[in-house]
Amino acid sequence: MTGARPEPVALGTAQGRWLVAVTVLASGMAFVDGTAVQVALPAIGGELDASLSGLQWTISGYTLALASLILLGGSLGDRYGRRRVFLVGVAWFAVASLVCGLAQTTGQLVAARVVQGVGGALLTPGSLALIQSSFRPRDRAKAIGLWSALAGIAGLIGPFLGGVLVDVASWRLVFLLNVPVAVLILSVAGRHVPESRDPAHHSRFDHLGAALGALALGGVTYALIGAGESLTRPDVLVSAALGLTAGAAFVVRERRATDPMLPLRLFTERQFTGANLATFAVYGALGGSGLFLVLQLQTVLGYDATGAGAAMLPSILLITLLSPTAGAVATRIGPRLPMTVGPLVVAAGTLLLAGVDGDRSYVVEVLPGSLLQGLGMAIVVTPLTATVLAAAPDALAGIASGVNNATARAAQLLAVAALPVAVGLSGDDYAQPLTLTAGYRIAMVACAVAFAVGGAISWWTIRNDVLAG
Repeated sequence: MTGARPEPVALGTAQGRWLVAVTVLASGMAFVDGTAVQVALPAIGGELDASLSGLQWTISGYTLALASLILLGGSLGDRYGRRRVFLVGVAWFAVASLVCGLAQTTGQLVAARVVQGVGGALLTPGSLALIQSSFRPRDRAKAIGLWSALAGIAGLIGPFLGGVLVDVASWRLVFLLNVPVAVLILSVAGRHVPESRDPAHHSRFDHLGAALGALALGGVTYALIGAGESLTRPDVLVSAALGLTAGAAFVVRERRATDPMLPLRLFTERQFTGANLATFAVYGALGGSGLFLVLQLQTVLGYDATGAGAAMLPSILLITLLSPTAGAVATRIGPRLPMTVGPLVVAAGTLLLAGVDGDRSYVVEVLPGSLLQGLGMAIVVTPLTATVLAAAPDALAGIASGVNNATARAAQLLAVAALPVAVGLSGDDYAQPLTLTAGYRIAMVACAVAFAVGGAISWWTIRNDVLAG
């Protein structure tokens, strides 16, 4: 196919259903890994004798590779075919998952997670870009809402499934289950998912821009994680300086490049920039609060992995059930109000969860905050994603999705790396109840503030006609 995309797909058709199913399954693999691995962290730490830094890198190694390369994945999809790059990413992710499941040391697991993140960087932007570029404009917000709801099932299953696998069998199955799912995706997508690309790319690919972008995020993140051990270590200082310098060079490069990997003109659109800033605040807070809540439930409250996973089910269930409705409402009334109110509701739930210390029952202590978090995320997640994609030209759907995913992953990455340092946790502090509880409370309050900031950004930057189509 030589055009930007084939004839628009209607949501209610067989092709529309196949398209949603394939993108949901692929995104679901990544979502399950994210939620299930968090629940499995204590088991991984016990079997592989990992320190807090090692557990951080089990999450951060994957997210670092994903966030560093996701712009590249989106750009490659726009240029060479979104379906093609998406399928390469699915296969890559499956092979890396197999290696994760067979790892015998913390170093092997972290290395395999980094490789897995490369596959995620290829498949993740393609998932939403295929929806944005393939569906009719009037169906896009609904399709994104349906994608959010169905992909949310993966988040719903992830913590509970991860906990069951850890308690009954092994944390290794969290990774090994990706392999049959990937085989199913590959067998279906080639026949039922339409190809699309941006025909405007004619120049050589921006290899320098891709390298500088990855180096910028990688350097800063390594410095943040290393700061948990020592702020004055030479490798920490060098990586921080290298990351900041590469970030500045990346901006200069993208301004001057004939055909940049990331066209900076996207950020001249107020809606695109505002929605991505809100994404950074909301998803950073979500990543940080999720990490600390899982550790608090297991270390302080004594939950096993299954119990910790089950404790998150009400929140994710609300996201799953309400996301399609939120997409439809945002199409009717505009995204500004949902994108403002949603983060404020999540902030309220996070403040309630900051008091979790095991003195009361789950129904009184954990459930109310968890329900508020789920309700707030259900309100905001679909309008936020739809606004980012609607603010960019269809020809740049891949890179727009890549930017938003990179923003979300980078925010989560920085939260996981920086919050333990900021609240004074390091080494094996995650296994010490009194020390962890003190840091947990500070971290949850900080996350609540970040959620509220996301709502304020949306109120000031988003207008209601951005989803009109």
